[in-house]
Amino acid sequence: MSTGSAILKGADTDVAFAEYESVRHRLPAGRGRADFVRATDLDAIADEFDVFLLDAFGVLNIGETAIPGVVDRVDGLRRRGKQVIVVTNAAGYPSSVLHARYTRLGYSFGTNDVVSSRMALLEGLGSHPPRKWGMVAAPKFGRDELPEGAIFLEDDAGAYAEAEGFLMFGASAWNETRQALLTQALKAKPRQVLVGNPDLVAPVEAGLSREPGHYAHRLAAATGVEPVFYGKPFPAIFDMARQRIRPGTPDHRVVMVGDTLHTDILGGAAAGFRTALIQGYGFFDGADPEAPIRACGIVPDFILDRP
Repeated sequence: MSTGSAILKGADTDVAFAEYESVRHRLPAGRGRADFVRATDLDAIADEFDVFLLDAFGVLNIGETAIPGVVDRVDGLRRRGKQVIVVTNAAGYPSSVLHARYTRLGYSFGTNDVVSSRMALLEGLGSHPPRKWGMVAAPKFGRDELPEGAIFLEDDAGAYAEAEGFLMFGASAWNETRQALLTQALKAKPRQVLVGNPDLVAPVEAGLSREPGHYAHRLAAATGVEPVFYGKPFPAIFDMARQRIRPGTPDHRVVMVGDTLHTDILGGAAAGFRTALIQGYGFFDGADPEAPIRACGIVPDFILDRP
């Protein structure tokens, strides 16, 4: 389900980790924590929580493939009375496409069980005056849910000049030529940049894909225009997720589960929830994350071998 364009290979994790650290000054401050507990999987920590907020990439699936055993694990949590909510930065996909994909992978999430950064960005547009937005998005997914009159940014420099602001949803149709056009347009006339997917990378079968956050931070460095982010680790998506959580559930009974320290774990902790890092799939893909945790100081409550 990645919306990324280029694919990193080789020392993927080291490169991506260094890039996340280089933009740390734009990320929220997390809740400090001294150490973590290791456990096998979600079942091993289920007694401690009433609500599980699950990242998608690296927790539910890798690219187009469900992670083995996780469909049954999610169903088992529900049978135990747990609430399970997907919290995903997959801003490039309309909600209908996301739900169809999860169904195809074997998951049975309802409409209220999925919160995406696309939804958070679209809700956030309500606080902005109407504008002619230029969009970093794939035309193949159509205009479902997108602002009326918004234009897809492709290879026409005039479209970049004409736009009154920019929305970054997905990077599957993005490339360096288009990045240069957007950079030039912002240098010529600074305008607001709203980002639905703050991820720098996402795990796919071939490695790690480049995501909109990667391009947004580069824009900020090149132009001085600071983006506004709506997905993990930033508050808007967690505020939306909180609206779905059963009333009266205390924060310490909610766990954010993900594969990435700088988005899932940092964001979940900043929102006041407890956190669990998946080690066996996704960003770390089986490598021990202890050294990166010590290096960046983003410490989860749990490290799980698998979801």
